Formats: sequence, structure tokens, C-alpha cells
Amino acid sequence: MPRTSTRLAAAALALVTASSLAACRSSSADGDAGDQASGTPKVKIMVGGIDKVIYLPAMLTQRLGYFKDQGVDVQLLTEPSGATAENVLVAGQVQGVVGFYDHTITLQAQDKCIESVVQLAKVPGEAEVVSTKSAGSVSGPQDFHGKKLGVTSPGSSTDYLTQYLAKKQGIDSADYTTVTAGAGSTFLSALQNGGIDAGMTTDPTIATAVENGDGKVLLDMRTEEGTRKALGGLYPAASMYMDCAYVKQNPETVQKLVSAFVQTMKWIGSHDAADIAAKMPKDYNGGNPKLYEQSIQDSSPMFTPDGKMPEGGPETVLDVLGTFSDTVKAKKDSIDLGKTYTTDFVDQAG
Repeated sequence: MPRTSTRLAAAALALVTASSLAACRSSSADGDAGDQASGTPKVKIMVGGIDKVIYLPAMLTQRLGYFKDQGVDVQLLTEPSGATAENVLVAGQVQGVVGFYDHTITLQAQDKCIESVVQLAKVPGEAEVVSTKSAGSVSGPQDFHGKKLGVTSPGSSTDYLTQYLAKKQGIDSADYTTVTAGAGSTFLSALQNGGIDAGMTTDPTIATAVENGDGKVLLDMRTEEGTRKALGGLYPAASMYMDCAYVKQNPETVQKLVSAFVQTMKWIGSHDAADIAAKMPKDYNGGNPKLYEQSIQDSSPMFTPDGKMPEGGPETVLDVLGTFSDTVKAKKDSIDLGKTYTTDFVDQAG
């Protein structure tokens, strides 16, 4: 069965290669004209792994035609890591990022104002997957001591969540080995060849690992129940966040984008996994349509029904970051969560 390498190569490489030169232009080149009456505003959105199910709403909104219906010309780009996507936004190369909400808190601690304008997921959509070879010795975070644990990259959301799960069991990050395992084919290879004992990843990588017999789900944070059990509360993750200055200068454009996303969230809530999978690019399924459909079904509980920030969610995220991110820890008491997200545009989306 073709693995996720096919999907990654076809989806990510094609999009990045075709668009990277254009993406390197300053956001001011396209963004300043956003709310002008003449023409259709053009917006570049970087997605932290466009073929990941956690970020499915970005491409789905494009495929459903909702951006076009709202009168905005959206170019979707992709980077495999949310941390990289964040850097591209800060550098002014794109106007928005579809990535984890927690980046808005980290950036505020660095004196940058970035805010989530629409919340796509109320939980991480991640799972800790243990390799089949190590399943006998790893039954939960209490067994992380001395193990090799995979994360997307150092300083990523998966890294902080892993540290948090370990710390709750009295295990420090120095007590295990953090391995940059990426996602998709690289993560699967690490499971297969003993590069990691366990690791945190998303669908469709989760579904592929289980289907192939390479691993099994140890902790499931794709559902509210699993997230509350693992983290003690909801952990809002996938969102679209933007620079505060851009939002202030281009409210009409932002409203169009948010309205399109809200339409998509409602569409997801009224359609099953098969309907959703049918709308996505065929190469996202990695040559196994049924498995891709299953991964959407398993992960769909993560999505918000209306694009709104879940109550108490930002506090949980701040607790995690304020404990394990050196950047946030130093300024935890001064972080203003009210400046990390806004519900104004979602409220107006109808």
C-alpha cells in the first residue's frame, strides 16, 4: 500500500514549489490593498501541513468555493511544521497561517501581536502513538523515562504537549530523548526502524500506523474526552491566525475569510467522513481512500461547529506553555489572552 510519502510529495512539494517564489514577496505587496473597493483582495495563507487532517478546513474551504463566494482570492501554501509557518507570517511573506492557536501566545511573549480570528479545532487532534515493538514497555506517559519520543520538531506544539504529559507523571524532559520525527513517511519510518519508541502525530499518519501494524494509539487527543483526560481541559489547536496590524487595517477582508471558514465548519458538521473525503484532492488519500476516510472520521470530533473559541481553552494552553516553554514561562503572568484571539468576525459571520 502506498504510504504517506506519496501524499506528501504530491501535495506539499507541488504547492510549495509552484508558490514559493511568489510567497517571498512582502505581505504589504498584496495585503495593503485588501480592503480597497476596486478588485478582489488577494490573501496568502500558509498551512502547517496542508494534507494533515487537523488542517483539512483550509483546503476544504477552497474546494467548496467558499473563498470565491465571499469575494476573496486565496492562495494556499504549505510548510510541514507549524513553527516554520509561524516564521513565514512574522517575516511578512503571508497574511495568515492555519496552525495551532498556541503560537499566538508564544509570539505575544516575544512582544509580537498575532491573533486567532477563527478557531477550527477545540482539541489538538493529536495522538501519542507507541510503536508495536515498544508497546510492551510503554503503556502510558508514566513509562516515558529512558524512551525515545518523537515530535514534529523541537519547540513545536507536539514537543510541549509531550513535555506536559511527561511532567504530569513526574518525568522531566531530560529523562527521555526527544527525536525530530516529522510527520507522514518520516514518522512512520521512525516507528518501523526503532528510531522512536512512541511519538505524537496526527491523521492520516495515525490511521496509517495502526493499519500497517506499526503502532497503536496510546493517548487520543482527537476527542474532547481524551483531551480532558490527558490535559485536564480543552486545548484549542487548529486556527487561522493573523498579524493584529493586518486585521485592524483589513477588517472587510478578514471578515470574508472568516465567513468562508465558518461556512465550512457548518458544512463539516452536516456531512459524514465520506462526503468530506470526496471533496479533498485525491492524492491526499495516499492511495488508500478507505483509510483516509477513516482518518477523517476518527479526527472529525476535534472540529468546532462554528469557528468559536471554546470556553476555558486559552487558559489550558497558557498553562501548558507557561510550564514548558522558556519563552512563555518568563512572561506567563503578563500574557493577555484577550489579545491572542478575537470572536468579533465569527460573531458577524452569521
